[in-house]
Amino acid sequence: MTEQPPQPPLVMVLNGPNLNLLGSREPHIYGHDTLDDIAERLEAQAAALGLALDIRQSNHEGHIVDWLHEAGARGALAVLLNAGALTHTSIAIHDAIKGISVPVIEVHLSNPHAREEFRHTSFVARAAKGTISGFGARSYTLALDAAGALRQ
Repeated sequence: MTEQPPQPPLVMVLNGPNLNLLGSREPHIYGHDTLDDIAERLEAQAAALGLALDIRQSNHEGHIVDWLHEAGARGALAVLLNAGALTHTSIAIHDAIKGISVPVIEVHLSNPHAREEFRHTSFVARAAKGTISGFGARSYTLALDAAGALRQ
């Protein structure tokens, strides 16, 4: 029987509500890159790092909870999570992160602490391994570098 080559470590990239509108929604805050633009850069970076990616977006909280559970079941190396506005409201996402052993890296394009007061609270940050924010689309590539470093 032929031995299968080892699969590269999996990083799931989960995006929450309204991130499907990147590129057109408030570009003065979120930039002009679309989620597809970001995904393309992440795929190239992942290949260079020897990582496999699974990139998803949903406007529904329950999908994100299910995907976090799936990351745990699949033994993912890490999850990059931009929960969008759910960052500030979702105890369900917080609890899902706490319920898996996979490190979650919170990602934001803007710096929530430099914005409206209601954005200063993050239920995700309370459960995440770390947070990268404020670097625009580069926040994702910085987070992927951090995820890759978790292998060592």
